Amino acid sequence: MPLETMSSKSMPSKATLSTTMPSTKQKLLTNPKLTANIDIDDVTHFLLELDALKRVNRRSYVTGTNRLENSAEHSWHLAMACWSIAELFELDINHEKLLKMALIHDLGEIDAGDTFLYADTRGDAHVEERTGIARLQSERGNGITDLSEVWEEQETGNSKESQLLRVVDRLLPFLLNLNTNGKTWIDANVTRSQVAGAHGFIKDSFPSIHEWLAKQIDYATKQGWLVDK
Repeated sequence: MPLETMSSKSMPSKATLSTTMPSTKQKLLTNPKLTANIDIDDVTHFLLELDALKRVNRRSYVTGTNRLENSAEHSWHLAMACWSIAELFELDINHEKLLKMALIHDLGEIDAGDTFLYADTRGDAHVEERTGIARLQSERGNGITDLSEVWEEQETGNSKESQLLRVVDRLLPFLLNLNTNGKTWIDANVTRSQVAGAHGFIKDSFPSIHEWLAKQIDYATKQGWLVDK
C-alpha cells in the first residue's frame, strides 16, 4: 500500500517500529584503509557475474512445476542437502569447506553450460568449466582468492568433503527425476544400467544411500521411466 493511502489504523505504531529496528547503533564492519582501495562498482560487477548462473538450465525439473531447475538453484539445494546430511549422520567433516565447495561446484557452467549426466560429452565437461572458473577468478571485484583452488578440489580431490559432495550431487537430480514421474529419463531414453552405473561409486562411500537408490531404480524401471536394459 502506498504511504499516502495508509490510514492511521494501517500505519505501524512506534512500538512496532521499535521492535523491527536495531536498538543500538551498528558497528562499523569495514576497515577504512582497506575500503579506500575497493571500488564498489567492481564489487557489484562480480556479483552480477555470479548472478549469471541463474540463467543456466539443467535437465531436471523442479518438483511441482513444469520448468527446468537452474544451476544456481541446484547449488543452493546441494549446499543445504550436504549440510543436513553431514549433521544428521554426524560426519567428521569440515562444514565450512563442504559448503564452499557446494556453492562453487557449478560456477564454471556460467561459461560452459550444463552437461547432462548421460551425455556422450560428459567426460570433457570439466575442461570448459575449468576455463570458466579461471575467468571468474580474474574478474574485477572477486574477493574469493582461492576460487580456483576450492573448485579444483571438489572436481578432482579425494577429501571427505569432496566425496560427500559427489554423493549428494548425484542424489539430488535422481530425487527430482523420481518425483517428476521420470520425465527427464523418459525424454532422454535413459536406461536402468546407465543410472545404476552413474551411481555405483556411492556403494563404497555411503552404503545406506546406495541401497536406497538401488530400490528406487527398481521402482522407476517398473514404472516405465527407465528403459529396462
